Amino acid sequence: MTIAGAVVSPRVCAECSAQVSPALLACPSCGRLVHAEELKKLAAEAERAETGGDLAGALHAWRQILDLLPVGSTQHARVLAKVQAGSARLPAASGGARPKPAGSGRSKGLASLGALGVLVAKFKWIILLILGKGKLLLVGLAQAKTFLSMAIALGVYTMLYGWRFALGLIASIYVHEMGHVAWLRRYGIAATAPMFIPGFGAFVRLKQHPATVGEDARVGLAGPIWGAAAAVVFLALGSATGSPLLLTIARVGAWINLFNLIPVWQLDGGRGFAALSRGQRALTAGVLWVLALSGVDGMLFLLAIGATFRAAGKTGSPPVGDRPVLATYLALTVGLTLLIVAANGAAAAAGLPTPAR
Repeated sequence: MTIAGAVVSPRVCAECSAQVSPALLACPSCGRLVHAEELKKLAAEAERAETGGDLAGALHAWRQILDLLPVGSTQHARVLAKVQAGSARLPAASGGARPKPAGSGRSKGLASLGALGVLVAKFKWIILLILGKGKLLLVGLAQAKTFLSMAIALGVYTMLYGWRFALGLIASIYVHEMGHVAWLRRYGIAATAPMFIPGFGAFVRLKQHPATVGEDARVGLAGPIWGAAAAVVFLALGSATGSPLLLTIARVGAWINLFNLIPVWQLDGGRGFAALSRGQRALTAGVLWVLALSGVDGMLFLLAIGATFRAAGKTGSPPVGDRPVLATYLALTVGLTLLIVAANGAAAAAGLPTPAR
């Protein structure tokens, strides 16, 4: 047998000695699983991980088993159920209580500080989480492809905006992508390290598919959560130091993460919306229209329009929506809107021009 110019010897079934095509996962003659021995080892590894309380490790092993089982087989269905059950045992990627409206102040500077306080309270848990994930952030930088693509993107952005802003922008995007990586690892889903594409941002390519739309939604929304926390850090530093550069990075970072929440295509918002029922989508659309009409940023109209179209669709929505995903999406949109308000207010207090409404 020849594949792409290379000679490949056909497999021989250990049970009936029949030849088995390399593309098959089970013998067509006797039904014996081609990777039976490896499956036993992976099953034992998954059981050990579960016994030891390593749920992410167990999920990773079970997902590897799924890749070696014929889709539609009884074994595949059984293992898929194990993956879905294990995934459901993990806590949701929700940020807790919803943010409260920012109090009014005597000046834009005071208003921005009030909004900043709300945001810090809202995202404090994820900020602490990121600070505790320093090792994970360094792991991404240790990957040659990530570091090289990051360096290329840094060079392109430096030519356009200067190295200081370029460095802050790259850092914001990188933290966003590592949010995805952190939750992929949490669910035991194999994926590549982040890859940067100048002008596009960055992406993480999944090597395995999430077992449920809820998993995919949480992985998708983890990026904006981490990205929003990074923007909060830049805003806090910019407000404390009066640095126009840091305030600008915070504002741009918030805008980029808000853009990612547009509920279309493969954007993070689109993945989050896949787990929402039609009623939840309608509720979200209503909230987004209120935010859009507030005049904070024109980007909110794109979110509201996208949510309206998704809510109007009669197919593609689960009958029972995912409440934690709904709460997370709403908290992110409201929180990022407040973050933009705070960044604009801090920038105005510092004498910087703010985008026209």
